[in-house]
Amino acid sequence: MSIQQVAQTLIRNIQQVLVGKEEVIELALVAILCEGHLLLEDVPGIGKTTLAKAIAQSLTCSFARIQFTPDLLPSDISGISYFNQASQQFEFRAGPILNQIVLADEINRATPRTQSALLEAMQERTVTVDGVTHQTPRPFLVMATQNPIELEGTFPLPEAQVDRFLLRISLGYPSLEEEHEILLRHKLADPLDKLEAVASPDALLASQQAVREIAVEESVRDYIIRVVQATRHHAAVELGASPRGSLSLYRAAQALAAIRGRTFVLPDDVKYLAPGVLTHRLVISPQIRLRGRTPEAVLTEIIESVPVPVERLA
Repeated sequence: MSIQQVAQTLIRNIQQVLVGKEEVIELALVAILCEGHLLLEDVPGIGKTTLAKAIAQSLTCSFARIQFTPDLLPSDISGISYFNQASQQFEFRAGPILNQIVLADEINRATPRTQSALLEAMQERTVTVDGVTHQTPRPFLVMATQNPIELEGTFPLPEAQVDRFLLRISLGYPSLEEEHEILLRHKLADPLDKLEAVASPDALLASQQAVREIAVEESVRDYIIRVVQATRHHAAVELGASPRGSLSLYRAAQALAAIRGRTFVLPDDVKYLAPGVLTHRLVISPQIRLRGRTPEAVLTEIIESVPVPVERLA
């Protein structure tokens, strides 16, 4: 089965639960195929948890939800070593981070020390407890949510943490027709209860490996680099995207091309993905924020200022 067939099967299956939102589901699959992580920033009740559960059930992956609160400890995430009286030995009790799909709900409500417990798992795919390193399972995806409206009692994510997320996306409110459909689907039962698996973790792992074979022509690679470097020199930006941002945009473009049935990346793939991949990596100067300009608007200016390699690609 091709990557496009796997992706379309997953999208159709998840849409049985999440009405509409094909673009959001597609971006979530981009993150999964890149072995990246997702930051979902939206108001409560939009379907962030539903999306995470639907992905896990569609892939028969293990799923864990961590509700982040100010009193959450790092050991509540990574796990603990405890002394077993019966065996007279120390044993490791795995924390929820050692699942294949992990929902970090309201991640910005935990203290920075607890937030940092995710860093090693997200970047190195390992968890170290009492000097012993444990591998995270594969596939492995962290989906973190945060409410952009309510700031009381929250701790902003540090730049090092935010930079670990491949994509930041927002689901948005449903349309009038979609909200009617939501009410009808939930009339008798939650459709998530009946959702069946349509792809195996092995099929996903094979797709992740195949994505790396998608061709990225030299002029498109140059375009990716120029867009990222332009974020570092724009007058409104205090801190631009890092080389991790370049690599994330490169990998995401490969995944999107594969999902859409192509064996090569187009500049349009890069332009389409740049807001989700780069916006959360930019630090805008306070003066610019006071003038009402958003990071999204600044990034749009940056993208429009970089010539698209249409002629050279042709």
